[in-house]
Amino acid sequence: MEDTIFDKILRKEIPADVVHEDEHILAFRDINPQAPVHILVIPKTRMVSFADLKTQDPRVVSDFITGVSSLAQNLGLETDGYRVVFNTGSNGGQEVPYLHAHILGGRRLQWPPG
Repeated sequence: MEDTIFDKILRKEIPADVVHEDEHILAFRDINPQAPVHILVIPKTRMVSFADLKTQDPRVVSDFITGVSSLAQNLGLETDGYRVVFNTGSNGGQEVPYLHAHILGGRRLQWPPG
């Protein structure tokens, strides 16, 4: 797998506005936010995309998804709602080949997203 900007952020080679880190995930603010709250969440277990989840240990998948959910709660987004987005592949809009979730909130989000 190629080295990505997210690998470098995990290794602390590139600074990021980290909002949460634990043994399973790293979460930081998106540098080009699309909503008042726009957090990227990456697993510490390296995967390229959402499509790779099916080949992972179920505990790794559970830790990642639970981490995203807990972070949204800790950010105070549960009351008014939020969106979790996984872009997969070029047609899905994935720009960095490292699995990541976008947590978007803080305003009413439109549908369809684009």
